[in-house]
Amino acid sequence: MSIRHGLLALLERGPRYGSQLRTEFESRTGATWPLNVGQVYTTLGRLERDGMVAQDGEDPAGHALYVITDAGRSELKAWFRRPVDRTSPPRDELAIKLAMAVGAPGVDIREVIQSQRRHTIKAMQDYTRLKAQALEAVPADRHEVAWLLVLEQLIFQTEAEARWLDHCEARLIRLSLLPEPTGRPAADGPVQNPSESPAESDRPGLADARSSDASQAGK
Repeated sequence: MSIRHGLLALLERGPRYGSQLRTEFESRTGATWPLNVGQVYTTLGRLERDGMVAQDGEDPAGHALYVITDAGRSELKAWFRRPVDRTSPPRDELAIKLAMAVGAPGVDIREVIQSQRRHTIKAMQDYTRLKAQALEAVPADRHEVAWLLVLEQLIFQTEAEARWLDHCEARLIRLSLLPEPTGRPAADGPVQNPSESPAESDRPGLADARSSDASQAGK
């Protein structure tokens, strides 16, 4: 997450002081990635060192105000044009956990998958409910529009994770690293492509979450 570019984007709208920037950043993103004032002022100090922001007096309450410079505007424009680099993805704890669980003695891989699946579906349902609330305020509130976009990204992300967990379970069954689950038909077909929608009947709650999401998206 680029805090520095987020702060530059907020300063493009006019002078701001540190705690004001923190409040506006969290409002715009629904506090999904909370900041503390220390992070904000540390980042502002680095931006000032790099010539991208400058202090410009104080507000009536005595808060030091920061403004974006021409160099900061150029950097911000370049950031908006530049794609986010995916060639060096951040470490994913879940992927590492499953990779280490394979072959680890005494580890029930299916329970690891099922536990995460329950958590992921619960998170997706919570995001869907928050999306319904955000839609009620759109388009009157621009901050709610920004929050809505973040929420939808989180919904897509958790949905993709649930599909990947299904794929992992099917793959492990196919490779005889997991037994067939009791009460389910044998996995005699090819392992499903992660981009294809899995059978939702195996994941209680996912269909309801998608149904709710779809009905709200149609508003």
